[in-house]
Amino acid sequence: MEIADQPDERAQGLMFRRDLPQGQGMLFIYEEPQEVSFWMRNTLIPLDLIFIDQTGVVRHVSPMAKPLDETSIPGAAPNDPSPKRLMVLEVPGGDAARLGITPGMALAHPALPQAQAAQPCR
Repeated sequence: MEIADQPDERAQGLMFRRDLPQGQGMLFIYEEPQEVSFWMRNTLIPLDLIFIDQTGVVRHVSPMAKPLDETSIPGAAPNDPSPKRLMVLEVPGGDAARLGITPGMALAHPALPQAQAAQPCR
């Protein structure tokens, strides 16, 4: 898993990649929770986008984002009362469904504020 925790890394993301093996991906980590949206400009492969809040809970999954599409992909479902995200995980298109990743699931990661984490690191 690649980490994109600097502005330039987040801006580049997975653009121009011709493949991404199953089970691989990129985790975008922001300094503070914020409203986010993504697009697929210069992204050549379909991706699943998994939007994660500051507690590590998956709040929204956007499956099979279309390569090269510049349509904005919001990080929150309509009417989400708490639309800010701390992390976004991009994985190969179809991996979220294959792995059973759905809203409400929690992940553990050391970049999450551990005192608030739904699934603290052990």
